Amino acid sequence: MRHSLKTGFSFGLTSGIITTLGLISGLHSGTRSKFVIIGGILIIAIADAFSDALGIHISEESENKHTAKEIWESTISTFVAKFIFAMSFVIPILLLPLLIAIIVSIGWGLSLLGIFSFYIAKEQRAKPWKVIMEHLLIALVVISITHYVGDWIGSTFG
Repeated sequence: MRHSLKTGFSFGLTSGIITTLGLISGLHSGTRSKFVIIGGILIIAIADAFSDALGIHISEESENKHTAKEIWESTISTFVAKFIFAMSFVIPILLLPLLIAIIVSIGWGLSLLGIFSFYIAKEQRAKPWKVIMEHLLIALVVISITHYVGDWIGSTFG
């Protein structure tokens, strides 16, 4: 895979998973509303995908070592990956009872992140378990913090 596509895909996948899981966790604990969670996912899938794509675009431009084509490949692949991975979390929310959907979403997101982390570790000839555990730990910290922030917001303002 070309570097520019890999950059966008890896950033979009990771950001799409962690951002959306954090959003789902916080909104669930704060509202317990499917409607609110689906709305949040749609907003993240659009606004944050554009934001991340622009961030990658500017970052790649600032390195001053990529062609315009490579920069746009990174930009577009970031947007597409972030959008698709974020939107994938709508499916369990729509189809399952909310608490089960949250558990399935967390399992889905952590599985995708673990598989991609394994791929990265193999490519870098690193110990897969270390890379996987590092990435999953970060995701779990985000999920935990956003859960408690959601609890706090729900109890304070709800």
